[in-house]
Amino acid sequence: MLETVLHIAFLIVSVAMFLSFYRLIIGPDAIDRVLALDTLYINSIAILILYGIYETSSLYFEVALLISIMGFVGTIALSKFLLRGDIIE
Repeated sequence: MLETVLHIAFLIVSVAMFLSFYRLIIGPDAIDRVLALDTLYINSIAILILYGIYETSSLYFEVALLISIMGFVGTIALSKFLLRGDIIE
């Protein structure tokens, strides 16, 4: 039962990744592209967590935590760059 739910979740998150990648490529504005990139790394974290549940390994959870920290810092840096034109004041 759990494997069936995990396969369905993999499919749903994969479709979400495809749609956010499409928005990243087609996005009409830079802000839309930053939001699509943010959504893309959140979906990749979801894939890693689902795979960690599937493999029953805690290593994937640690990798997901590292990706979430790096993604947060990257999103903040891109947002600051779009607002002010520079990252460091």
